[in-house]
Parts: sequence; C-alpha cells; structure tokens
Amino acid sequence: MSATSFLPGPTPRSVRTPAGVVFDVPAGWSLLPPGDAALTRRVKTAGEHWLVTEKRGRKVFSRGLWAPTATIEQIQLDLAAERSTEAYAKKQAAAARRRETVQTAYVEDFQGAVVTFLRFHHRYEAAAQQLAQAVTAHATPIGSGTVARTQRIPVEQRAEAAVIAWMRHQTTGYDDMSIPRVRGKRREVRRMLAKRSHQLLESYRQGVVVPEGCPLQRALQRSSAE
Repeated sequence: MSATSFLPGPTPRSVRTPAGVVFDVPAGWSLLPPGDAALTRRVKTAGEHWLVTEKRGRKVFSRGLWAPTATIEQIQLDLAAERSTEAYAKKQAAAARRRETVQTAYVEDFQGAVVTFLRFHHRYEAAAQQLAQAVTAHATPIGSGTVARTQRIPVEQRAEAAVIAWMRHQTTGYDDMSIPRVRGKRREVRRMLAKRSHQLLESYRQGVVVPEGCPLQRALQRSSAE
C-alpha cells in the first residue's frame, strides 16, 4: 500500500478503511499534519505513506499523512536548507506578486459580476455599488471558504450565491434562529430566506420606493459604519 487513503482510527496511532477495518500505524512512522503543501507533496513522492481524511457534511478535510519518520525529517531538513537561500526568497516574492495581481483582478471581476446580478434601478445605483463592495469584501479573500472562491460554477452564479448568503446573515434573523436538527430543515429555512431576499432585491430593480429602514438599508448602514 504505497499511497492509501484512510479515515481516522479509534486510537491515536491507528487508521480505518471506509469499510471499518482498522490498521495500526507501522512502528517508526509519524503523522505529518496538513499545512505545508511542499513538504506534504515531497513526502508523498518519496515513497510509502498513508493519507488520512475525514468527511464532515459535504466537505472532506485532510488530517495529514503517516509516513516513515526518517523520511519526513530528512525532507524537512532539505526544505529548510532550500528556503534559507536568497534565490528561494526571490522566487517566493515573485510568486506573491503574481498571486496579488491575480487576486486583484478577480476581486474586480467578481464585484462587476455582483453589480450585474443586482441590476438595480438607476435611482438605487449607489446602493448597488455599496452592496457589491460589501459582498465582495466578505466573499473574495483567499482562504475565506466562501462560494466566491469555488471554481466549480461560473462567476455569475458565484456572485448570486454570495449576495444571497450575505443577505441571509445581514438582513434576516437567520443567525439567531433556533432551527430543529431535522434532516433538510436548515436547507428549507435557507430556501425560504433566499426567496425573501430575491423579493427584496426585485424592489430595488424595479425602482419602486422602498420603505425607509428596510432590512437592506439597515444592513448597508451597518456596513458603512464598520
């Protein structure tokens, strides 16, 4: 088993298969936690190892990998030596600049997609820009884990989902709701709140006079204050 994926086992030095079969970790192996992508990648290519993952809801999280302790320690030493060089520092700085350029472009594109989705009447153009900025600031940071960071759906769908998610937390009582722990109930509540959010957005699109202090206005005022 040169590269086998397991679930966490019942003891600190054990793993189990999806079928429930438990294996003890070989003597002389250590658990390498997730976090250092380069180190993990090199340990994987160095030889035998056991991946450990855990599924929570729809997401799968890495719990690290087991591999021979000597292999992990040697690769850590090799990487430390490489990372101490001037050439490595320059390479990292250049990579950081590229990532920043890509991120800046994506933030601009995403905010434009949000404005396009909103389609507010010209009388509410300022509100559209403010809402787009608030949603973008919340949804686009790297590592935020929001729908805006996924590549699985087009940016137009990401923009819509991000707006509705922002409104769910900012213009409804969702965060303070006591939702029964019944399968599908939270999804049902979200659908109901999404329908209300779409109805509220439609008022701004049509240009009708929105009552003073509507949920969106209050949310935008709080956003400005922050």
